Parts: sequence; C-alpha cells; structure tokens
Amino acid sequence: MSTLLEIRENLRDFYTKFEIYLTPLFKFLLALLTFVLLNSSLGYMTRLNNIIIMLILALMCSFLPVNFILLIDALMAVLHFYAVSLETAIVGGAVFLLLFLLYFRFSPKEAIAVALLPVFFGLKIPYLIPLALGLVGSITSVVSAACGVVVYYLLIYVKENAAAISAMEGSENALARFRFLIDGMINNKTMYVLIMAFAATVVVVYLLRRLPVDYCWTIAIVIGSVVCIVAILMGDLSFETNISIMATVIGTLVSALLCKVLEFFVFNVDYSRTEYVQFEDDEYYYYVRAVPKNSVGKSKKTVKKITSVL
Repeated sequence: MSTLLEIRENLRDFYTKFEIYLTPLFKFLLALLTFVLLNSSLGYMTRLNNIIIMLILALMCSFLPVNFILLIDALMAVLHFYAVSLETAIVGGAVFLLLFLLYFRFSPKEAIAVALLPVFFGLKIPYLIPLALGLVGSITSVVSAACGVVVYYLLIYVKENAAAISAMEGSENALARFRFLIDGMINNKTMYVLIMAFAATVVVVYLLRRLPVDYCWTIAIVIGSVVCIVAILMGDLSFETNISIMATVIGTLVSALLCKVLEFFVFNVDYSRTEYVQFEDDEYYYYVRAVPKNSVGKSKKTVKKITSVL
C-alpha cells in the first residue's frame, strides 16, 4: 500500500508541476477522441472526416473551456445530420439546444462526463459515469448523465435509420421525416430505462457517500452498482427493451472496480485513525469526527560520495 501511495503522490506532484502543459494536452486528446469517434460513427459529411480539420479543432479546444468540446461535437453532429436530410439536422439541433439549456442550467462543470458517456457506451461500461458522478459530483449530476444518454441514442438512431430517412425523398415527405425522427426518439424505451437507472444510481451513490460512516465510498459504490443493475432489470422486464442483463452485470462490475481506482486517488482515508473531537463556544457545542487521509512520506534519495585516498 505504501508503494501505491507513493506512486499517487508522485503523480500528483508531477501533474502540479506541469499542469500548464498537461491540462491543454488532456483537453486536446479528449476533443480529438470524440471527433474521431463521431466521424467514424456517422461520417455522412465526408469533409469533416479530414484529419487536419479534426486536429485544428482539437487544438482550438485545448486552449478553451472543456464545454467548448461539447459545442463542437454538437455542431459536427448536426452537419452530419444535414448530410442525411435537412429535417434530421433540425430535429437534432433542437434536441442539442434543449440539452444545452438543461446542462448549463444545472451542471455546467461536468462536460467531461457528458462527452465520455457515448464513448463508454461503445466500451460497454457506460455505468461508470453515473457511479463516478455520484462520487465526485452533486445531486444535479443526474442532468449530465441524462444528457449523455440522450446524445448517445440520438446518434445511434440516426445511424441505424439514415438509409430509411434518405429514402423519403421529396418535399411532400418532409412531414413524414419529421414524424419518423420524433417518434423514434420519443418511443425509445431503452433510452428511458437507462435514464431512470442512471438517475437512481447517481442519487443513491451521492447520498451514501456523504454518510458519516466508515467506508462510505465503498458502500456507495457497491449499493449503487446493485441499484443500477436492479433498475435496468426492472425496466427491461416492464418495457421489454431486450437489454442484455449479463452484459449489464459485467459492465457494472468493471465500472465498480474503476470507481475503486477513482476512490484511491480522490478519497483515500485511514479509518483506523479516526478521531472524535468535542468543543464549545458561547452558543454551541461541537462534535467533530476527523478521519485522516492516507499519506506517505516521499522517499529521499541520498547520494554518497566516494573519494579515493591516494
């Protein structure tokens, strides 16, 4: 354990020392990852598939707030939708606008979670996001999780039905295209099940990790994982969404293990050295529970000088 703690402290010191370079680098890599995956998933507007354009946009994002990545992602998605049909672009733009209004109103500092949720859907571990948001976010992180789910299923719906939408040619079919797109999103039961499951997971994890009990983060991760699985199972049975329960269980377990890694870096404490302090002033009595963080002293390197005696 001491070796792991020393590695953690060294990583923190390294990031603090080179933060001015590492932060733009991480934003550049995040932006480039989302651009590449978006273009590979949709790719209807071939001009956007140019690696030079993606590198330039990612470089711009590296010097701007993280929310700018979401804005560029949304614009690129709308352009791809436009290559399918004008109606698709209008519906997609309206959905993105609504999501941005909700996101910037309730959780404007969680752009990384919203951007990474569609990525983790591709990796089959989207459950990591609600668990992590419950640990390090707030109760309003429900909005971020819901926005990420809606974005993912919007992209998937357009991808799976692009041929059918394009086949509806002619201005007389414009209303049919609008109805096809809106009905497809409104009637997506799988999306609703995951939104409810992720919302329940965020709320449960957030409430449990704030309890004044030992190992509250571990308890929150375990119970939050169970809540996520049970909520998806109940939703699948109620709405017949055909969600793979085995894949859900495996993905949730992997997500829980990754959250334990997150806990090690963010909330690593030593409950064996918990102290209880009581004091008072003129108006109140105070009862304080102090739990020390796990820390380790840095190893000091000693240099021995060996001089030869002539």
